[in-house]
Amino acid sequence: MKEVYELDVYKLAEELSDLIWHDFDEWPKKVQQTIGYQIIRSADSIASNIAEGYGRYTPADRRLFYRYARGSFEETKAWLRKLIRRNVITDEEIHKYTQIIDELGPKLNAFIRKTR
Repeated sequence: MKEVYELDVYKLAEELSDLIWHDFDEWPKKVQQTIGYQIIRSADSIASNIAEGYGRYTPADRRLFYRYARGSFEETKAWLRKLIRRNVITDEEIHKYTQIIDELGPKLNAFIRKTR
């Protein structure tokens, strides 16, 4: 069995949270103190819940944490939409986020579906 950090879905979740983590430093203080800390927590929670579920014994326990990861994924996307509407992130950054999100969403859904 693979280690959790070897899974594509986990790697993508980590990539998304790391990108947000690094971009945070460029945002105005107001954005950091409002959206910034929230989005860091939600993005970090995606990979954390995948890891916690991966370590659980029963399929039902695993699926529960993978669903939590899905919820955190949706929350992260909601925060990103706010950053876009408020012109905090550039078109280039939007493109980077979109690429990861477009790949992570379907992989996370498939990962949840195939959990046994």
